[in-house]
Formats: sequence, structure tokens, C-alpha cells
Amino acid sequence: MLSQDQVRHIAKLARLGVTDAEVEKFAHQLSDILGYVEKLEKVDTSKVQPTSQVTGLKNVMREDVVQKSCTKEEMLGCTELPVEAEQIKVKPVMNN
Repeated sequence: MLSQDQVRHIAKLARLGVTDAEVEKFAHQLSDILGYVEKLEKVDTSKVQPTSQVTGLKNVMREDVVQKSCTKEEMLGCTELPVEAEQIKVKPVMNN
């Protein structure tokens, strides 16, 4: 079983804050997971074909088509907000 120090170290690496109760709980859970991984390492997979996915899908991406883009004037002309120095001026979202 993982020690509490090992669980705290893992939590620190993951940048997670954990309570003492969580450390105890995760020590058991992580130990169970590592035990299961040890069982999986014993399985003979030498005759299993490697695969990256199992759905049979090949390429679900759309074709990349070049289209005419808007000019700067067209983009700046589509707003009711004021334009200053070729930029759309918006209200500040943070105060100093």
C-alpha cells in the first residue's frame, strides 16, 4: 500500500490540495489501482494486434477549402462600437 507521504507527493506533483482524510482514502484507492495494473502486466498480449482506435472510422474531418476572407474595412464596419486606430473600442472589463 502507498504510504501517506507518497500520496502527498503525488498530490503535490498534480498540484492538488488534499486533507488528511483524503490522503488516507487515496492511499487505498491508488494502491488498488496499482494492484490492478500489476495484474494487467501479467496478461500475455504478444498475439494482440496494436490498435489506436476500435470504431473503424478513418477520417471524419471536413475538407480544407480556401475561402475569400473579409478585408479589414469590412470587419471594422460590422460593428456599432467606435473604431479607434483600426481597432474596435470596447468598455474596460477591469478597473484599476
